[in-house]
Amino acid sequence: MANAENAKIQYEGGQNVSAMDALIDSGDATTFESGAELWSRRSGFEPVIRPDGLITGGAITPASAGSSNTVDVAALTAYIGGEEVAASAETGLTCARAAVDTHIVYSIVVSSAGAITAEAGSEGTSFSETRGSAGGPPLIPADSIELGQVRLGNATAAPVKASEIFTVVGVHQERYDVPTWRIDYRDGSVVFDAALPAIHTGDEPKGVYASYAEPIFTDVPRGSDYVPVETSHSVSSTQVYGATIASTSSSLGQGSFTAYLNDGVSDPLVKLKNEFLWFRFYPNRFQSNYRLDQGKLGIARTFPAGDQIQASCTVSAEADGAEVTA
Repeated sequence: MANAENAKIQYEGGQNVSAMDALIDSGDATTFESGAELWSRRSGFEPVIRPDGLITGGAITPASAGSSNTVDVAALTAYIGGEEVAASAETGLTCARAAVDTHIVYSIVVSSAGAITAEAGSEGTSFSETRGSAGGPPLIPADSIELGQVRLGNATAAPVKASEIFTVVGVHQERYDVPTWRIDYRDGSVVFDAALPAIHTGDEPKGVYASYAEPIFTDVPRGSDYVPVETSHSVSSTQVYGATIASTSSSLGQGSFTAYLNDGVSDPLVKLKNEFLWFRFYPNRFQSNYRLDQGKLGIARTFPAGDQIQASCTVSAEADGAEVTA
């Protein structure tokens, strides 16, 4: 009969920190990966996510001087390339009318150097929503983000109207916080709630950057009785005339284990109480299969007079763990 005599419990005792760097599009413009197996969630080591996009400011308005074919752009801050960029206000930015056809779209962009420019699309006889097509907006340079669009529908010089300026977030403007995302600590990735538009040079989405820390595992020297974080299910029923109807519900249980301590005060595990950590459990330390759980470490210590000092440890998680098999 199998037992866990040779089991091993490990906890996140340290972290390897990675500086802000580009995440890699998995291919669907929704999931962006770091290549790390796990991301730490310990306080002070949580990932910092910085998708390219506008943070504050950047309003586009008709030129205050009333001159033809020009707009003003307010000062702004943005994330580009994982760094915060500040750009000063730009006044009298030229958006020339179509020279041959009638319709032209300008994308107002800011670069990683903080330069605000007007990028011209191809002229056409009508407006198009297709990037790079006649009458459509241009593709945005890779090191820039789009603040908005100016759409001019005739070739006659005139002041730009407010109705010719478009700044709908997610359509004409890139913000860092749209679309929203969630962090997958298990896969070391960021998953957006919607695909990022492929509006940059090469039909690519905007850049997504992150800094993060990978956990370094250390053994619980003397541990026992590991209980993983798992989902349990229950059924409730109601009797009606001639039958019974039922419904099911699920709840996430708390993980736990026992650790035998040295003095119960200076032990490295004790110093991490109340931290959100990764835990790795090997049913057999001589085999490669293991269990992963991430949760807040709770510790309840006992100091008996005639027995080993010990801690009843709990792992309070927000999601079920995972098994990793060879």
